[in-house]
Amino acid sequence: MDFSGFMDGIVSLAQHNTVIAIVIALGLLFFMYRKPKLFFGILFFVLFMVALFYMIANMAGSGLEQKKRLMGQEEKQSDSQ
Repeated sequence: MDFSGFMDGIVSLAQHNTVIAIVIALGLLFFMYRKPKLFFGILFFVLFMVALFYMIANMAGSGLEQKKRLMGQEEKQSDSQ
């Protein structure tokens, strides 16, 4: 899961659901105008959680690749014996 794929998904969602994207954008702008301190606090929290999820997914992906590589080596060794 790379960042460009994530952004492509968001852009695709906004293009296919234009009305929903506009309503969400207007809601965020209104919320930012009325309570900016709370808005930016929640924004930074969400960004932190997204970064944490990305890091965990990235580490899990590399662990899964390592497991597949090790399983492939194990199969090669058993086939050659």
